Amino acid sequence: MEGNAARHRRPLRADAQRNEDRLLETAAAVFAREGAGASVKDIAREAGVGVGTLYRRFPSKELLVEAVYRQEVRRLCEAAPHLAATLPPVDALRTWMERFIDFMAAKSGMADALRVVLTDDSERLQTRALLAEAIGHLLSSGEGRPVARPEVDAQDVLMALGGISIMAADEDRRDLATRLIDLLLRGVVRS
Repeated sequence: MEGNAARHRRPLRADAQRNEDRLLETAAAVFAREGAGASVKDIAREAGVGVGTLYRRFPSKELLVEAVYRQEVRRLCEAAPHLAATLPPVDALRTWMERFIDFMAAKSGMADALRVVLTDDSERLQTRALLAEAIGHLLSSGEGRPVARPEVDAQDVLMALGGISIMAADEDRRDLATRLIDLLLRGVVRS
């Protein structure tokens, strides 16, 4: 995740940070909806900024895709402790799983561009480890008692969620993902 960090050494002014945040959020939604072929001009317009602002922060579409991906991974991982602290354990886990499916939809929309940008297998494995760590936090966050059965492994849950996202995307049915998450939870959560 060094490429993104190198571009952001100097802190942004508050208005510039708001513009960047809005651009990344909008780009994630547009990529999820339209795929990597989405127009950068449309992303800028939908974010309410000029295309020059977009290109000052992200000189190429690939850099925008990379930044969106990194931000979405970070947000997903940061959500786990927050959800665990604010929701009952099973609800926190379910909410995180739903967010993961949405993340995968956005990632799927950027898949072709991500193949060009993220060529390092170690980075893919690092992302997988971060996501499994977030799941592990949720699996063990029950009040004095873990929410998951003892044999449940966070990596296995992550792989199951990946499969759910692929099936739901292939069928173009987000409702299918929710039903399959319910099924997965029945196998994960302690009785």
